Amino acid sequence: MDMYAHATLILVVIAATFTVAKLFKLSIELSMFAAAIAAFVVHTGNLPIRHIVEGAFTYYDVCLIFITATFFMSVLKESGGIVYMVRSIVKSFHKHRLLCLLLLTVVLLIPGALTGSGAATVLTVGTLVGTVLTYMGISKKKTAAIIFLCAAMSAAAPPINLWAMMAAAGSNMPYVGFMGPLLVLSVLGALFTMFYLGGKGKVVDLDKTLRELPEPPEGMNWFRVGLPFAVLFLLIIAGRVWPFDMPILGLPLMFVISAVVAILMSPKKLKIFAIAEETIHSLIPLVGIMIVVGVLIQSMALSGARGLISLGVVTLPLWVLFGTLWVILPVSEGLLQYAVAPLLGVPLVFLFNMKAMNPIIALSAMAVMWPVGDSLPPTAVVGRATVMELEFKGRYTEFLKACIVPSLFILLVCTLFLIFSNQLSFLVAG
Repeated sequence: MDMYAHATLILVVIAATFTVAKLFKLSIELSMFAAAIAAFVVHTGNLPIRHIVEGAFTYYDVCLIFITATFFMSVLKESGGIVYMVRSIVKSFHKHRLLCLLLLTVVLLIPGALTGSGAATVLTVGTLVGTVLTYMGISKKKTAAIIFLCAAMSAAAPPINLWAMMAAAGSNMPYVGFMGPLLVLSVLGALFTMFYLGGKGKVVDLDKTLRELPEPPEGMNWFRVGLPFAVLFLLIIAGRVWPFDMPILGLPLMFVISAVVAILMSPKKLKIFAIAEETIHSLIPLVGIMIVVGVLIQSMALSGARGLISLGVVTLPLWVLFGTLWVILPVSEGLLQYAVAPLLGVPLVFLFNMKAMNPIIALSAMAVMWPVGDSLPPTAVVGRATVMELEFKGRYTEFLKACIVPSLFILLVCTLFLIFSNQLSFLVAG
């Protein structure tokens, strides 16, 4: 059989198997795994265990990063540090509405930036910040939209952006220089969302808000909250300032060290094993999809299907990509979640590099577009988690409508970053 016809057959088998699996109500992870197995069987005539195992370990390092980062954030939450931050902001700035919104935006950006997961933002600070926003006169619908889009921007924010990391790994490009462009895009998106949807309202009703928020443990203060973050950032910066003197610790170990500091700083005794168990339990879907994505990409690479997609992408005119990626990337994220980063991101990085565009700026722009699609069916993982966590009782379509204008702003800015990637090269830092 002609290699193009064979690769096309594999793509059809993958799409058909995935569709049938979803019709049988299988999860997104099991549906993707079934599609990968079907592709292996059709291509090789048997079940190549070696390739399945090899694919499963493709993103092992990425999994370690967000497991340890989420454990770090869970320790801070259980110690009372997160609620202390939110209550302190409300107490100090309840009369200054815009400043309060600005600081709440920063709080929303931190969990996802450190873990790479928008769901981490929703689950750790979503309810707390949502309570404050509600008592500032913002409707439940707009509050849910704010929490989701800020969670999406926190997942896109540096230092951990899983989409950029996965696409960079597939492109043999070091994950270096992304801090500037990712920071600018994610902060712009979060701030526009917060002030567009929440700019009009009233000052915080301090008494009612404090009654709704949990009490932090006695003895919690800014030093106890800030020291673990300070240790984390010092460890990250030290490797850049003294590259030949500082041993290479790696992000997972840095997060573990920072978590130990947070445990030591906690004013109350923490059940470390219970926190670790809950962290792993909550991350099983995310770890599962990363493993399955690796297996699926391995099957597509082995059979030539990935090459066919890459060929189709790199032969498209740039004007077509600039005019359609703002739709294609979020929709593909809603369909396949993180699988789209190596599947579409890698050939696009090669294409932009071949066209003499700055690949880091281009990948950063795409890596901010993807998480916007986490509210779209059929997966809609972060969007549905937001609606459930905030107990929004309206129709899901009402929530999506509230997200439209901020989402379009984010996608527009990212598209401009793509078009003018070379002019924005000054944002790239080694």
